[in-house]
Amino acid sequence: MKRLIEFARSQEIEIELVYYPPYHSKYNMIERCWGILEQHWNGTQLKTIQDAVMWASSMTWKAIAPIVRFVDKVYSKGVTMTKQAFAELNRVLHRQAGIDKWSVVIKPQPKSSAP
Repeated sequence: MKRLIEFARSQEIEIELVYYPPYHSKYNMIERCWGILEQHWNGTQLKTIQDAVMWASSMTWKAIAPIVRFVDKVYSKGVTMTKQAFAELNRVLHRQAGIDKWSVVIKPQPKSSAP
């Protein structure tokens, strides 16, 4: 969020982030892709990583074959910041009542012009 706010400030633009609520997979394109993959392998037991990579590589979705490779890199779990630091960033975040978890607008203050 911090980097998005910095980007919005540097470009002097407003950014709206809209998230899919849980269990709304029909609107989420990656979930559709997973569904096509599941149909493609049709219950085949994927006993090895090679089996899974082979089946995923052989599927097509909307006439497009995916690029599939096994990644064994361990990714770090995100950036954390203190509540105080986030409270400072939170000043430029605006949420709409009722959908506050699913939509946030970043409204950075315009750059001040020195006289």
